[in-house]
Amino acid sequence: MKLPRTFSLKEIAELAGCKYKGSEDHPINGINEIHVVEHGDIVFVDHPKYYDKALHSAATTIIIDKEVEAPEGKALLVHNRPFDIFNKLNKHFMPVQDWEDPNPQIAPSATIAPGVVIGQRVKIGANTVIHPNVVIYDNAEIGDNVEIHANTVIGGHAFYYKKDERFNKMHSCGMVIIENDVEIGCGCTIDKGVTGATIIREGTKIDNSVHIGHDTVIGKMCLIAAQVGIAGCVNVEDGVTLWGQVGVRSDITIGKDAVVLAQTGVSKGLEGGKTYFGSPVAESREKLKDLANTRKIPYILEELKKLKVDG
Repeated sequence: MKLPRTFSLKEIAELAGCKYKGSEDHPINGINEIHVVEHGDIVFVDHPKYYDKALHSAATTIIIDKEVEAPEGKALLVHNRPFDIFNKLNKHFMPVQDWEDPNPQIAPSATIAPGVVIGQRVKIGANTVIHPNVVIYDNAEIGDNVEIHANTVIGGHAFYYKKDERFNKMHSCGMVIIENDVEIGCGCTIDKGVTGATIIREGTKIDNSVHIGHDTVIGKMCLIAAQVGIAGCVNVEDGVTLWGQVGVRSDITIGKDAVVLAQTGVSKGLEGGKTYFGSPVAESREKLKDLANTRKIPYILEELKKLKVDG
């Protein structure tokens, strides 16, 4: 998420209510999670395992819960609860959902059916059709020739919580981008990015009852069948096919032109150009050989019994 202007380190520290280390004029242009940070951004870290990753990321300001030396050209915001400070800043610069006076930018040739609800900062392109009872939250860009079927929700909040005494919710202030010639079936849910964007690229077709998590990117010309669930921060490259009831864990890549057969549990990154099956996932031919061999086990045991008796 980019800020409306460049802020100084001192300004942000005063707004957040925390100490800072670095020049008070150190510039800050955005707030982002670690996987999408750019130069000028703030990122947070609250676990020693990830200190080094955050300090040496593209981010130039780090919210951290320990007094450490800042790398050259970077600054620190020091607080014992970095998650809370990050959330506080997100809520300040992108307030909670407001359904009043949305004023979306809708192309004259677009069709918006009865019962559609649209939030603020939404753009809808030419010849796009939005069917009844679709809900589009704040911060969405929908391209040309898109069709979104009934009861789908675009831009719901990320499933992102930190467990303390209770589950503390990360405020979602990112967006959803749906490119041209995409079709999305009935009853789908596509969550917005936490600070970045969830993206559905050009030409992709999505069946009914599909869930796509926050900050996931679906490539061009993908096919996603019914009841697929994709977690957050997944990179699905161009031309991928996911058949029915595939489940995909977070923070992995599925390579270009991969095919994942029905009811597969994708627990790791997959190379492109291959077909996969099973849970845990494996190349389909190998997995099917394993299943075939498993069926032979009773016969093998019976033969071993006969050998024992004969012996």
